[in-house]
Parts: sequence; C-alpha cells; structure tokens
Amino acid sequence: MTYQETLEYLFSSLPMFQRVGASAFKADLGNTIALCAHLGNPERKFKTIHVAGTNGKGSTSHTLAAIFQAAGYKTGLYTSPHLKSFTERIRINGKEITEESVVLFVEENKLLLDRLKPSFFEMTVAMAFWYFAQQKVDIAIIEVGMGGRLDSTNVITPELSLITNIGMDHMQFLGESLPEIAGEKAGIIKSGVPVVISQTQAETTSVFQQKAKEMNASIIFADSVYSVKRLGEKRLGPSVAAEYEVTKNGKSEVIHFGLTGNYQRHNLPGILMAIDQMRNQGWDISTMARTKGLAEVLPLTGLKGRWQVLGEKPTVIADTGHNEPGIREVLDQLETYSFTNLWMVIGMVQDKDISKILALLPKYASYVFCQADLPRALAANHLAEKAAFFGLQGEIIPNVNEALAFARKNAGVDDLIFVGGSTFVVAEIDEL
Repeated sequence: MTYQETLEYLFSSLPMFQRVGASAFKADLGNTIALCAHLGNPERKFKTIHVAGTNGKGSTSHTLAAIFQAAGYKTGLYTSPHLKSFTERIRINGKEITEESVVLFVEENKLLLDRLKPSFFEMTVAMAFWYFAQQKVDIAIIEVGMGGRLDSTNVITPELSLITNIGMDHMQFLGESLPEIAGEKAGIIKSGVPVVISQTQAETTSVFQQKAKEMNASIIFADSVYSVKRLGEKRLGPSVAAEYEVTKNGKSEVIHFGLTGNYQRHNLPGILMAIDQMRNQGWDISTMARTKGLAEVLPLTGLKGRWQVLGEKPTVIADTGHNEPGIREVLDQLETYSFTNLWMVIGMVQDKDISKILALLPKYASYVFCQADLPRALAANHLAEKAAFFGLQGEIIPNVNEALAFARKNAGVDDLIFVGGSTFVVAEIDEL
C-alpha cells in the first residue's frame, strides 16, 4: 500500500476516538498486550517516562523530551491526538516517524490487525513502541491518551510516572468526581517506580498517596518543592519565552520557558521535579541542557497549538484548551492583554457537556461559531443555539478557516482574535 492508502486503512477500518468518540474506547488492555506480544514486547527494550493528567500532559511530555534531547539522549516522544499529520504522534529527537515506517508496520502486521481489530489508538501505541525499539532510543516520553489505568500506554514499566493535574473531563469513562478521575489517572503508578504530581489538589491528594503506598512507590508533590512566579515575557532571538522566578529550598533562579501560556505555571514544577528525580537515578542532565530544553521546546520538538500567536494587528492566538479548567486558564490569560474588541472563533465536540464552558465565556465578545471536519464535532448552528442561552451572539460559519478569515476581515488592528474550544478546531487552521 502507499502511505495514503495505509492511512485510509487505519482511519477507516480501525475505530478512532477522536473522530467517533465513545464507540472507539476500549476499557481493557487486552488488545495492546496481544499486539505487543506479537511484536516481541518492544516496550521492554527502552526506558520510559509515563505522563498522565487532565491538562498539561502534552506540554509536559514535549518539554521533558526537549530536555533529554538537549542532554544528548536519543529521545522518543509519543503524544496524541495529532494536529496536522498522523506522524506527529511518534517522534524521535523531534523528527516524525517516516511514512515508510508507517507503511511497513501496517504491511508486516495487517493480518493480526484485521483479526484483532484494535482501536486506532491501540494500534498507534503499538506502532510507537515498535518504532522506538527498532530505532534504539535511549528513553521515550509516553503521554497517556485518556485516564491511565486502562489506557493502552499503561503496559510500560517506566523509570518515572508523572501526573500533571486532575480536572473534569471524559467523565463518561473516568468518573463523575475528581477523586474518581484521580483514581483512574493513579493507575499509571507502578510498583517501586517514583511518581511526581505536578499540582497539589485537595480533593485528589489522598487518592495519589494511597495508591503510591499500595505500590510501594515514592511520591513527591512538585509544587511543594518548587514555587514558580511568572515575571513576564522575554524575547530570545526570534522567539518569545515566558520568564519565571523558580524557588527551591529557599534558593531562587530565573528560567525561560518557550511555552508562553500562563497555565504552564502548573506544569513547570512537575517538569523540574521530574528532571531532579531522573538525575537522582543516574541520568546525565546538565543545567545547560535543562535551560536549553525549557527555552527551545518548540523548535526541538515541533509542538504546536499551545498559546500560539498566529498574527498581529489584529493579534490572533490559538490554543487547544478545551475543558472547563483549560478554558478558565485561557480566559484568565486573555484578560492580561490590551485590546479594543475581542473575537472568539469557537467550535466544540458534541459528546461533552459544554454548558459550564459556555457559562464562562465573555458576553461582550463577538463570536464566530464553527466546527471541525469530523463526526464528533458539534454542528456550528447547534453550538450557536446553545451559546445563545448564555447570552453569546455571533456569526455561524462552519469552516474553521473561513470563520477565522471573517473575524480577521471585520476586526480592527487593535482587536484580539482567539481561536479554540477544541483541539480539532485548532488542528484545522491552515497556517499552523
């Protein structure tokens, strides 16, 4: 098969959660275990860090990968979903898996895939493990897809487990309360493997402590060790970085972080603590490598869609935040900008309760309601109807790029245009 034919096979014959939602979710590890066994258990042939959480796990995973790359390690990175290209999910030292390798994996394993009928995600995880083993990576940063306990990635025994935070998302699968959701995320805690929690939350602390005790795993709440204070932004060559004062054991330093979203303050303690832990386990990560990885995470890994500035006059910003805590952070950061009018180009998915998000959105903004081109997307006219209940008014332009073009055409030079509401809306922006 050609690469395009291979992709069509994967997308059409294997259920993909991002496209169809709940029907693609498999609540057990059986298929992943069978796939890995068939491949000779590649997940046992390289070292890993396992990253879970409701928000921040993608940013954290990319940043850890950047730091290990800067330290000279051959570093794998597995994340999901992809924004533009399937190959974004599987990278080594920032380079995406080759199209030839995707084709080869499917050709070599198509009989098993046809018989087993794994979900798209199960197959992608197995492909990542196969590729990382084949390419002999020193370490791979593995991002959980959803939850933790029953996530396909949870067949690894990592060097370190990291959980960023817990929020209300995917409740139909993970539970209706923060402690329930935390219980699912805590499923990545393995026997004797240290665990770092990025953000202390009163409702979930005891869940993680209990699980760590059961698994005889040391546990550190990173924000009790590292305190971070955002100082502002600083231009570093062609790019802009957030500047933070970081304090540990009474000693402070200023660091520059290439991810400029305000919400990264929640991720930073976990990232720093994870590097400390890995150093303690014998990994050679110099202060210079840490500095370079933090500052240059975007060029080193190719991460997109996290508080990404797409234009000026008017300012255009895209962000993939899509649940209640994520949208709160987006709105808080928008308030730090000066603008005449705010435009919100917004689309969402249909299988989530979006009422809490709509209640947060500012009534004074001008809205352009759009929808991503996939079955899970909430139709733009239905989103507009729901939004009207919350006093949000605007245009209905289903195509994401046409919606953004409309906002740009009608905005003044001192206005701000925000594009988001769903990862899949951001993914369809042409210029990303």
